[in-house]
Amino acid sequence: MPRIALATYDPGTAPSRDADLPVLVRALDEAGARADAPYWDDPDIDWSAYDLVVVRSTWDYSWRAAEFTAWLERVARVTRIANPVEVIRWNLDKRYLGELAAAGVPTVPTSYVAPGEDGAPALPTDHEYVIKPTSGAGARFAARYPPAEHETAVRHLARMHAEGFTAMVQPYLKAIDVTGERALQFFGGRLLHASRKGAVLSPGTPYDADKVAHPDLTPWQPTDAELAVAEKALAAVPGSTAPLLYARVDLADGPDGAPRLMELELVEPNLFLFLHPDSLPRTVAAILAEATV
Repeated sequence: MPRIALATYDPGTAPSRDADLPVLVRALDEAGARADAPYWDDPDIDWSAYDLVVVRSTWDYSWRAAEFTAWLERVARVTRIANPVEVIRWNLDKRYLGELAAAGVPTVPTSYVAPGEDGAPALPTDHEYVIKPTSGAGARFAARYPPAEHETAVRHLARMHAEGFTAMVQPYLKAIDVTGERALQFFGGRLLHASRKGAVLSPGTPYDADKVAHPDLTPWQPTDAELAVAEKALAAVPGSTAPLLYARVDLADGPDGAPRLMELELVEPNLFLFLHPDSLPRTVAAILAEATV
């Protein structure tokens, strides 16, 4: 009977935002495992007692990156962890988009503005754009700007830099307002399901405002072109010789209508099992197979 930890975050007095977690724990138990959902930062957890630790919903990691990375290293020394630490470490910083673009993956053009760089940041003057941190989740510290809001965008950058974040600047893909973003979920190296969501960033919404990370979420049937981009992105992940236990590939349409990679989620993607209940047995089977390798 394998012991499996689905590492999550401590929500404090609020309910957990991971609606799938109790369902997944129960399904793993019913399949013959002993599953728990410990907080990743709980100092009293003996991680060596588990056959597998799945990084499931550690959704406060992005503003505790150094602490989170140190935890990953500690866990990896005493048991198996999925995804592999080297893959998670690479995926923690969205500068990986530059590597994937260099490997031929169609991505959203991205520039980076790090703390301490000399001179005024070069922000677009002829099109709408997005600023967000290279380490972030749930649209935290993300905002959308027209060229006329240059000063507001500069203040946004200054706030991020003051907190130690490197910023990424991308053109806003206007097709998102019409066709939304698509999330292709892979589990055990195979497509599990796909979802579509509406635009997250509305004009004029402050970067530090709370945002709905997955508005108007619905099931989606991915196109051949979307599958091709997703598979090319996953094939370009460095250090990944075997299929990853989990991956989410977020896509949106570029100006030419072709899908482009927005983000590659290899750390703690929301699985959206509540939207795709038929995917639960395959998810459980893949986790059990990983735990008994």
